[in-house]
Amino acid sequence: MTAWIDTHCHLDAAEFSADAATVRERATIEGVVHCVLPAVEVGNFEAVRELAHRHGDSYALGIHPMCTGNAAAQDLDQLDEALTQYRNDPRLVAVGEIGLDYFVPGLDVARQESFYEGQLALARKHGLPVVLHVRRSADGLLKHLRRAGVTGIAHAFNGSLHQAREFARLGFKLGFGGTLTYERALQVRRLATDLPLDALVLETDSPDIPPHWLYRTAEQRAAGEPQGRNEPGELPRIAAVLATLRGIGMDELAEATTRNAVAALPKLAGLLARDNARQ
Repeated sequence: MTAWIDTHCHLDAAEFSADAATVRERATIEGVVHCVLPAVEVGNFEAVRELAHRHGDSYALGIHPMCTGNAAAQDLDQLDEALTQYRNDPRLVAVGEIGLDYFVPGLDVARQESFYEGQLALARKHGLPVVLHVRRSADGLLKHLRRAGVTGIAHAFNGSLHQAREFARLGFKLGFGGTLTYERALQVRRLATDLPLDALVLETDSPDIPPHWLYRTAEQRAAGEPQGRNEPGELPRIAAVLATLRGIGMDELAEATTRNAVAALPKLAGLLARDNARQ
């Protein structure tokens, strides 16, 4: 079976509280051999760490830009302490999910930038890559990255081709997931098709960003149809859409995106080698 890496999955989300183990097992059956679980605030650091160890996955620690409004200045100190405490944990692979969000109204831009800059400094201090939240904020992120000296993954990328190339020039891989399954998502599809294959990684962002086959319109939800929950097990079907767009085989895509994920998050290499040795 073709093996896949989900580079962005929130298995600790409330939507999975009743059946996270079953969800992860379904993903394994579908060929998803590894998931990266990013934290979003200090309060879920231990949750993502515990899940990663329980299921043989990996995790990232960070403060999401949408959580900065409730974060205290000392949360950066707590992140620093956690990164120090777990520095020898092979499953801690990045600082994340961090970044900037210029889409959601009401977020304090200056506060977001302060936390973002602080977390880039911590990533550099601890020698870890970053997992970035990018929503209408690519230029703002790039401004800081050019002097930060860190690399990683730009998750759920939806910027311009010029911005994508600049992230790639700085050593970043770009994450693509459920959005590219929508025929109307022309910009994302163009990026996923036109960028070099070595720039791409795959993700689900579960339980968010459902692929088109799980999406329900407002009218459908009002009529009683529940919104489909995205899961890491959807990744191979999302990958099949990308393979079709690029005109390549699934095995080639899986090998390339796995290689790219390891390039972005180098500690994955040891984890995957360990898992392969056990099989």
